[in-house]
Amino acid sequence: MKEDEVNRCQIQEWYPKFKSISIKTEIHHLPESFIDYLLDDKGPFLLPLSIEDNDALPNRIHNSEDEAEEEGYEGTEDESETPPSTPSFPELEMKVKESIQSLGGSVFPKLNWSSPKDSAWISTTGNLKCSSFSEISLLFKSSDSLTHDLCHAYDSCSDKTISRPHIFVLALRKWYPSLRPEMEFRCFVKNHALVGVSQREITTFYPSLLEDKNVLKAAIQTFFLSNLKGKFESERYTFDVYVARDRIRLLDFNPWGAFTLPLLFTWGELEDEIGGDEFQFRIVENRLGVRPGLKTAVPQDYTDTSLGSGWDEFMRKANVEFQQQINAGEAGA
Repeated sequence: MKEDEVNRCQIQEWYPKFKSISIKTEIHHLPESFIDYLLDDKGPFLLPLSIEDNDALPNRIHNSEDEAEEEGYEGTEDESETPPSTPSFPELEMKVKESIQSLGGSVFPKLNWSSPKDSAWISTTGNLKCSSFSEISLLFKSSDSLTHDLCHAYDSCSDKTISRPHIFVLALRKWYPSLRPEMEFRCFVKNHALVGVSQREITTFYPSLLEDKNVLKAAIQTFFLSNLKGKFESERYTFDVYVARDRIRLLDFNPWGAFTLPLLFTWGELEDEIGGDEFQFRIVENRLGVRPGLKTAVPQDYTDTSLGSGWDEFMRKANVEFQQQINAGEAGA
């Protein structure tokens, strides 16, 4: 993988060229102060001070100095640290507010490459639907997956010369509440040819996809040949699409390999075995073919099952208590 291939997949790079076949999006350059805010993990969890008193979420998730005074707390002489000031980004917030209004009132936010999918659990809606700057800030500040964009985007590049992109952007994409997850597909291009297509939502079996498999395969191939072949400069890449009744929409581009998920394929297959004129179209064809989820909707502590993790300790204690109940029952008998 080359730096150029990674750079081409940034939304601010490809969207202007392919906006007519994609989802309506507005893009804003992020000030360095906002990036510093996202990367700061040493202080208390603060949300930016809003330019509006009636913003959708509270500005702070901790008691401020003023709140402490209202509660009668005077502090001690030993306290020497200055309370952190609440961050504020009024210019960015105003631009975001205008974009949200122009996009229908709700948006799906992302950085250059990634969206904060792992922090959807913390939102009031349980997904990435945002209607205010505060909601976007909460998702971004709570996300670990965005660390990829901020710090590790070029880690897999063989010609790595930089550690981060020259600019960071906030992409606000129009929110569509009625999108069906089974109609989203990831497509794999090698040597400028479409070699594979995979259902993206691989945690569920959708019988309707079996009925429409051949139609979907032909439609995606036609879309690629008409809109992308020879127009996206990389020789190898992936792209995501949403198939609606009347059209196909381009959702995203991702580099070939590395951090991009191959879903129902493996990168070994795609690299060495799959190619030629006929591409493979893969869906979950029965309930036995369902794959585990990506575990991105809840905190890491909830999903980490490794030795010594929170779940590991929980299961050990549960097993001990269960065995004690068995032993108590046998003794009582």
